[in-house]
Amino acid sequence: MSKPRIVTVAGAVLVAAGCATFAPAALPPGAPIADARAVLGGPTGEYPLPDGGTRLEFSRGAFGRQAWMLDFDAGGHLMHTEQVLDEAHFATIAIGMTAEDVRMRLGRPSHVFNVGWQRLTVWNYRWWAGDCVWFQVSISQAMQRVTDAGYGTDPACDAPNNARN
Repeated sequence: MSKPRIVTVAGAVLVAAGCATFAPAALPPGAPIADARAVLGGPTGEYPLPDGGTRLEFSRGAFGRQAWMLDFDAGGHLMHTEQVLDEAHFATIAIGMTAEDVRMRLGRPSHVFNVGWQRLTVWNYRWWAGDCVWFQVSISQAMQRVTDAGYGTDPACDAPNNARN
C-alpha cells in the first residue's frame, strides 16, 4: 500500500471513530449510565424521571440541531434513546407547560433572547429539517410557563440581507 493511501485510510478511520463518539443511538439497550457518560462525554442536561430513572440530554450537531435524550431506569440501565428535535416533538409543547417540562422534552435551546417589555424569554430550537426556520417557545419570566409556541424565521438566514455597506 502506498504512503498516500495509508494516510487516507488512517484519516477515514479517525473520522469514523470521531463520529461514533457523537452517535448516542449506537449505545445498546441495557448499557449502564456510566458508559454513556464515558463514551459521549458530559451531558448537556440531566433530568429525573417519574419512575426513579434518569434522562440524559446530549445536544449535538451544527448550531445545536440535534438533541438526543437517553432514558435510564432506576438501576442506571439504558431503556430508550431518541433524537427529539423534530416536528412530532415540537407538537407536544403546549401553553401552560412549565419551562422545565419543555427543557426535559426538547433539551437546551440553541438560542435564547428576552422580550423585556413583554417579560418573556424566547427559546429557539434549530433542527435538521428546518433550514431557515426554527421552533420558538415563549416563556413567561414571572411564571416560568409557556405562553406561546410555533415556528419562526431563523435570523441567521437573513444575515446577508442585513449587511450594511
